[in-house]
This record gives sequence, C-alpha cells and structure tokens, in this order.
Amino acid sequence: MSSKVAIVTGSNKGIGYAIVRGLCKRFEGVVYLTSRDVVRGEKAVSDLQKEGLNPKYHQLDISDNKSVEVFRDHIKETYGGIDVLVNNAAIAFKQSATEPASVQAEQTLAVNYFSTLSTCEILFPILRNGARVVNVSSSAGLLRNIPNKELRKKFEDPTLTIPELSNLMREYIEAAKLGTHAADWGNSSYAVSKVGLTALTKVHQRLLKDRDIKVNAVHPGYVDTDMSSHKGPLSIDEGARGPLYLALDAPDSVRGQYLWYDTTIASWYDGTPIEKAETKL
Repeated sequence: MSSKVAIVTGSNKGIGYAIVRGLCKRFEGVVYLTSRDVVRGEKAVSDLQKEGLNPKYHQLDISDNKSVEVFRDHIKETYGGIDVLVNNAAIAFKQSATEPASVQAEQTLAVNYFSTLSTCEILFPILRNGARVVNVSSSAGLLRNIPNKELRKKFEDPTLTIPELSNLMREYIEAAKLGTHAADWGNSSYAVSKVGLTALTKVHQRLLKDRDIKVNAVHPGYVDTDMSSHKGPLSIDEGARGPLYLALDAPDSVRGQYLWYDTTIASWYDGTPIEKAETKL
C-alpha cells in the first residue's frame, strides 16, 4: 500500500511508451503501462522487460468509463493512490483523411478532451496530496490557433469553469456540423482538442491547489511516431523529455504551466519562451 505509483495512459507505443521507459529507469515506485488493446500492451511490457525494466500492465481505455473505474479500483485497492498521472492517450486524423469535418470534430474531441476529462474525474479522487499530473498537449494547442479573438478570451478567462470549457468544446463540434467552424475555430479538430486540454490544465490546477497537486501541460515536440506519420525529426525518447521533466524533476513552483519540449516555460498564446524552468532547480 505504501508504494508510489505512476501511470501513463495510451502507452503501448510512441511517446507514451518512451515516458514509461523513462519512468521505469528513474521513478522510485511502480510504473503502469496502459493501453486499450491488451495484446499490444502486454507486448510493450515484454519489450521493456528485455531492456531490464519492469513496468506493470493494466488495460485502460479512457473512452470507456467502466474501464477507467476498474483501473481506479485496482490501483486504490492495491496501492491506495496515484503519485504521477500522465495523460498521453489521444487520437489524430491524418491530413489526408476523407472524413467530413463534423466527424473529425466529434471523434477527436470525444477522446482528446471529453475522455481525458472523464478519466481525470474518475482518477483525481485517488491522487495523493502532492501528486503530479502531466497533460501531453501539442504546439497545435497554442491559443493563436484559434482565430476568433473573443473565443481566445474565453479560453484565457482565469475564472473559466469546467462546464463552461466543455460547452466551448461542444460549440466547436456544432459549428463543424454546420460547416461554419473555419473562420472562428480554424480547420484542425486536433488543434481545438489540444487548446481545450491546455485550458483544462489551468482549470484543474486552480481546483487542486489546496492538495498541493501540480498540473502542467507540455508540447513534446514533433516526434517520429505513428501519429505524425513518422515525419517528426525527434525520437520518442526526445519526445518524452518534457513529460518526464514535469513528472520527476520540475520544481514544485511549476504549476498550471505550458512547457515546450526543452522544458522551457512558454507562452500559451504563441509558444514564446518565458523562462527556463530547469534554472529553478
């Protein structure tokens, strides 16, 4: 019951897999690799075991509340709580995708925003005081990617609530269904989903401050993964650098921030460096 626990969602491949690898090497506790598909997840664990690492495995589909609840109960009964939660699971349509904007909007936000939100609502009650939550965002999640100035103001509102944020996400889906989304929201459902995730990061930080929980978002860089069609120049281990920094090394003063993959605290609007977080160590 006293073991520390770190969890990475969507971690059977890509950046999530590399985050698990990095945690296994340095985190003083139990590390969980999770995935929707059990066979792929167990294969990933086996591959890491060949490197001399020993992650644990549990099935976890963030789009299925029952799956998340089963996982929560397992962690609570076995260890009592969570010390590090990395929300990595996400989807993205390819640029060549032929699905209409309405379908891309609904499916992308269902996973990247709404399922991440519901996963947090289920798992946050068992976060230990002092825990760290890392949301894997993207440069697509910069506010400048939302063309409408009034919408950007709503996302930046320091009193923004989760219901209000969720309503903004639904407004985008409805606009996509009507075909009126481009002027106000842009043409990328993935970008809107990651703007929503970064906004959620800041709202959650406000809500969890009394428990000394640190919640941050990070752009992992353009990484060579299936999601990028292997066009990214960075390796998955380079992509894991920022998330691992927030999970293990960032000073406690780093809270509710948006970080670049080199661990620079950056402007949420355009990614302009604000300060080098590592200098605070």
